[in-house]
Amino acid sequence: MPPQPQIMVDLQMEQYMPDPDLEVIARLIAQDPGLSGSLLKIVNSPYYGLSNKIVSIQRAVNLLGSRSIVNLINAQSIKGEMSDDTIVTLNRFWDTAQDVAMTCLALAKRTGSQAVDEAYALGLFHDCGVPLMLKRFPNYMSVLEEAYASAGPECRVVDTENRAFNTNHAVVGYYTAKSWRLPEHVTDAIANHHNALAIFSDDANHKPQLKNLLAILKMAEHICASYRVLGNQADDHEWNAIGPLVLDHIGLSDYDFESLKLSIRELGAH
Repeated sequence: MPPQPQIMVDLQMEQYMPDPDLEVIARLIAQDPGLSGSLLKIVNSPYYGLSNKIVSIQRAVNLLGSRSIVNLINAQSIKGEMSDDTIVTLNRFWDTAQDVAMTCLALAKRTGSQAVDEAYALGLFHDCGVPLMLKRFPNYMSVLEEAYASAGPECRVVDTENRAFNTNHAVVGYYTAKSWRLPEHVTDAIANHHNALAIFSDDANHKPQLKNLLAILKMAEHICASYRVLGNQADDHEWNAIGPLVLDHIGLSDYDFESLKLSIRELGAH
């Protein structure tokens, strides 16, 4: 399991102070040009929908608040820690993760979610177990393709992985996120992101926060065609099983969702 990046440790220490100092947070972020650039790119993207362009980290921190900024930076620093240019599959993986994260952000804003930054962090980090599994098991991607091909009401993506490896990317991702001290409902969503059918079929036992984050993530994965990029499938078998339940939870008709999908894809084209 990769160690928590130092920038995350420093930011979390400041964030947990009784009175977090926004100037200290901005200074910490500004020390890393790569993270600073990534943060400003996200905040100024069409997905965020701000009317004026933000050019300074201090302004971004003041406008969005420490919690949002720390969640966005955590997600970016995690990506930096787990990237490996020598593995071509991972480059494609992170491109898709970034697309899913930005789509989560847009969906969270459009659906009135109170956890926009956490939806973004979940989008970028939900599959962080994939690169770790890939580095550990050379045949992992072929098993993942089989898992997406077999997905449906009777078989979760992670069931196929469990049979092959006695573990799966959701479990590995959960423990990594937990060791890096991501918010509890984000780590819960990572652990359960291929358990959506059981969660949305059960009206009583699951926290609304978990359901809301999972609904945003599953819509985003479908819009960004994760089933094609990671699973090499022509159809999204998992979405076919859970889609109606997810849309019912959010309160969207099929027509509304198709319109939302088109408008978000247009954002990505800019």
